[in-house]
Amino acid sequence: MSTRAWEGIAIPEPGTFDLDAAHTRLGFSAKHMMVSKVRGRFGEFAGSVTIAENPLESSAELTIHTASIDTDSADRDTHLRSDDFLSVDKFPSITFQSTRVVSHSGEDLVVAGDLTIRDVTKEVTLKVEYGGAGTNPWGLELFGFSIETEIEREEFGLTWNVALETGGVLVGKKVKIEIEGEATRRA
Repeated sequence: MSTRAWEGIAIPEPGTFDLDAAHTRLGFSAKHMMVSKVRGRFGEFAGSVTIAENPLESSAELTIHTASIDTDSADRDTHLRSDDFLSVDKFPSITFQSTRVVSHSGEDLVVAGDLTIRDVTKEVTLKVEYGGAGTNPWGLELFGFSIETEIEREEFGLTWNVALETGGVLVGKKVKIEIEGEATRRA
């Protein structure tokens, strides 16, 4: 792979890299019954990262197909696709578009961007860990990454809930988002 040194780190030469869906997991978790976490993932998504000459001017975009939500429970997934939550018929995608690099230290970055769920767009910040660059056995240049953020789902119009007799609610208001993956250089 053609890399360059930047602040002591080997990073890819400028160009556009597409998410490798076979090596990327887009997951989330939320509290259930105030005592445990439900985990899920989205199976269909597309995105890219454009590495700029000045790495701090790089950008990223992501489109998630909402109907691809999977929590390993068909009934729960049907409910999450309904108008109570994602309303997939009206809002077939969730999008993210980066706007700037807020800060960086070594392989860790904080990236700000616009997240749109349903018809609501809010700025979110992502903690990004750069995982390194390489070339796979088929000659494709790639780099790896880990991303975390947490959102308040009600800010995006995802307000459905049930009060529990013992206090609290059925579904937690905070959703943790975790993405682990690779991106390969666009031909």
